[in-house]
Amino acid sequence: MAMVHIAGHLGADPEVRFTSSGKKVITLRVATNSRRAGKDETIWWKATIWGEQFDPIMTYFKKGSAVMIVGEMQKPEIFTDREGKPQISLGLTVCSLQFPPFGKPERSNNSSSQQNEKPQSSESPEMAGFSSAPRTFGESRPEDDEVPF
Repeated sequence: MAMVHIAGHLGADPEVRFTSSGKKVITLRVATNSRRAGKDETIWWKATIWGEQFDPIMTYFKKGSAVMIVGEMQKPEIFTDREGKPQISLGLTVCSLQFPPFGKPERSNNSSSQQNEKPQSSESPEMAGFSSAPRTFGESRPEDDEVPF
């Protein structure tokens, strides 16, 4: 079993389905970025959430939301895209879900620093009421706290 930590943004709204036995399954499509040989590269992940453990926070996630996930990595699958090119599908089963410290900055009470900026009256729901520190939901494991993000 390989545990991975990813940080990225949702490429689509969370997809909610139910198995034939009635168990809830939520799928998140997460884009992570890396830089190789001076070139930016996007890696897509399919993160699967089983059950209702993250229901209280799922309404805050939508396409474009920043997210940090810890999960068990699944065996990569190779498939052919619409253009006939081979692609790799990376998947994981979510154990922990966090609001990351990146994304939109917190609003400042200093009005002089916001004079030349656009008004921020419509704060995004995924960051509303949350501090910039990561917040974990779900299982908490000691090794999660040791990862330097």
